[in-house]
Amino acid sequence: MAVTKEELDKIAHEYHEQDLMKDKFIEDECQFYTYNWVFENMKGCKTVLEMGYGEGNFTEELVKRNFKPTILDGSDVLLEKAKQLHGDKVDVASALFEEYRPTQKFDCVLATHVLEHVDDPVVLLKEMKNWITEHGKIIIIVPNKESLHRQLAVLMNLQPELDTLGARDKLVGHQRVYSIETLSKDTIDSGLKVIETYGFFLKTLPNSMMLGYSKELVIALNKISPIMPKNLMANIGLVATK
Repeated sequence: MAVTKEELDKIAHEYHEQDLMKDKFIEDECQFYTYNWVFENMKGCKTVLEMGYGEGNFTEELVKRNFKPTILDGSDVLLEKAKQLHGDKVDVASALFEEYRPTQKFDCVLATHVLEHVDDPVVLLKEMKNWITEHGKIIIIVPNKESLHRQLAVLMNLQPELDTLGARDKLVGHQRVYSIETLSKDTIDSGLKVIETYGFFLKTLPNSMMLGYSKELVIALNKISPIMPKNLMANIGLVATK
């Protein structure tokens, strides 16, 4: 069932605008750690479409690095927040992802934590293919169902399957979690080519059980990512081209 703009505004109020979320420091550090990988893959890109404003961390980093992103979001609440913070350093487009029809093509489309939310990822990826230039890139990050913490949860009978959606998934509107194989398949089925995959964050436990972890430990669990099997990481990154 397709999400509405009203539902997106509700999620914005109940989740993205709540500074009281106890696990926010974990989620923020995980996002900060992805920057080097994302921007390494954005070398040579000039025009950027960011799908979803979320907490605004990625937008802030794009502006710091002298990009002027176009932010696509179905929540006018979040877009207004982006304009208040960044003014004419960003452009905004108010539309549901599936209904967006850009007036220009982009060198890079950032789809970080997008595909797990939508009704039909392959249909959306086919549309996204039309949004990029001939040599443009789509950079994707999604949650990984094969994450170590999910595998432990299944072994301990805390959840029945690796892809069972938990309370947090439902709070933020997740419809699925991926594996490297299923994300690659959706990408290829849309007519795109997979250039690279990556894994982020050795998540040992659910966020609710990591609240006592120090910031230094959370950072270390991110920094260890390159030497760990990427299929065990909490999140998957993928770069696609035409």
